[in-house]
Amino acid sequence: MNFPILTYIIASTVLGALVVLCIPKKNVFLIKTVATISTGIVLLLSIFLVAKFNLANTDMQFQEKIIWIPQINIWYHLGLDGISIGLIFLTSLLGFLACIASYRINTREKEYFFFYLLLNTGMLGTFMALDLFLFYIFWEIVLVPMYFLIAIWGGPRKEYAAIKFFLYTLAGSVFMLLGIIALYFTSNPHTFNMLELAKPTQALALGLQIVIFIAFFLGFAVKVPLFPFHTWLPDAHVEAPTPISVLLAGVLLKMGGYGFFRISFPILKEAAHYFALPLAILAVINIIYAAFVAMAQRDFKKMVAYSSVSHMGFVILGLASMTITGFNGALLEMFNHGIITGAMFLLVGVLYERTHTRELDAFGGLGAKMPVYAGFLTIFTLASLGLPGLSGFVSEFLSLLGAYPVFKLITIISVLGMVITAGYFLYMLQRVLLGKLNEKWVNIIDMNKVELLTLLPLTLIVIAVGVYPLVVLKYQSSSISLLVGKLGGFLF
Repeated sequence: MNFPILTYIIASTVLGALVVLCIPKKNVFLIKTVATISTGIVLLLSIFLVAKFNLANTDMQFQEKIIWIPQINIWYHLGLDGISIGLIFLTSLLGFLACIASYRINTREKEYFFFYLLLNTGMLGTFMALDLFLFYIFWEIVLVPMYFLIAIWGGPRKEYAAIKFFLYTLAGSVFMLLGIIALYFTSNPHTFNMLELAKPTQALALGLQIVIFIAFFLGFAVKVPLFPFHTWLPDAHVEAPTPISVLLAGVLLKMGGYGFFRISFPILKEAAHYFALPLAILAVINIIYAAFVAMAQRDFKKMVAYSSVSHMGFVILGLASMTITGFNGALLEMFNHGIITGAMFLLVGVLYERTHTRELDAFGGLGAKMPVYAGFLTIFTLASLGLPGLSGFVSEFLSLLGAYPVFKLITIISVLGMVITAGYFLYMLQRVLLGKLNEKWVNIIDMNKVELLTLLPLTLIVIAVGVYPLVVLKYQSSSISLLVGKLGGFLF
């Protein structure tokens, strides 16, 4: 395909950010319009990608490759396959919906939407880059706008949360950079090309693979986030404005999981097998520990944040299984979690806009006053706790099904996480929607049209994937089978 659609997707957000910079800060309507058009174009182009994607082709599609820095063999190399297509669509969809949700921002709008579009650029580029140097550039682009979006537009402890996010992510990125440099100098000829590095001819000795795997692990584990690197996430979520929490949970956490899929496992195959058991152990700690911590939360947003940590444990468990079923479950969980948790944070934001509190004990009886809100909250809560018929169940079930033949005890323990998750989410529904109405909220109003617009597409996806999972699985299954085959994993 001659049309450089991936470049156009990235350029749409870059151009949008530059146009926003040129608009007078008093013209808020035009700034918001430009940001909406920019993210809308990205969504339309992503839908076109999905429509034109060849399901039977396991090679990289829509590739664009231009020499960038020939002296050290760095290329501007973009492409996508079944592993990245769903994440690109997820990023473009949440980017557009969170942009609409950002209309509530009423201070320093020009700077906000500039950083917002720059953040989208980094996220999209990360899922498209096939050159490690380019991947690292996009990975780091995400860091700066996210820092400012939390530090300027966040809550009371925004500076603390922003610097904690920055330091954790930067520390992980430094180790990842060392791993990239090591791969470059150990390859023959020297290259940053991920596809070349994954070839059997570039295979490294196990000892060297282990060292480089650990370097990448530290970068990706912080983003997932994996225990014990998870502590930045609840603080960042609680203090970030609602639209940024949506992108943080919906997309940024997936960058870590995607790194394992795209770099650590294909390039460092023997090390991936070597660390399979430790990864599974960390996964079950994530699932159980974070679920118990979520149960103890009184802050609505913090509870959802810890639930994200727990759910991402299923991604790592599926990866550790080295099975086709587990890998499919892990990748599908990344997509489903992005949709469900993005919606949950939007719903938290709806309630906070009306009450200016996130204390769960401050609510009660809202189901009668806000029936539409109650309906949406119930659907996404049930999806998150894994009710059959909704998307959350399918991906977690596949991860557990793939892991059971390999890690029986760990899988059995992980199932308890689903029970605990059901407990704290149902308790949350009881405190928010049921019981006696708090007199302070007698005049509370239900959701408006803009809020409905941001949640309806996500609701349709949750139901569609829950009823017919093949709508997503058919895009990723061929690439997953190829990856597991090259890894020497279990073909079931």
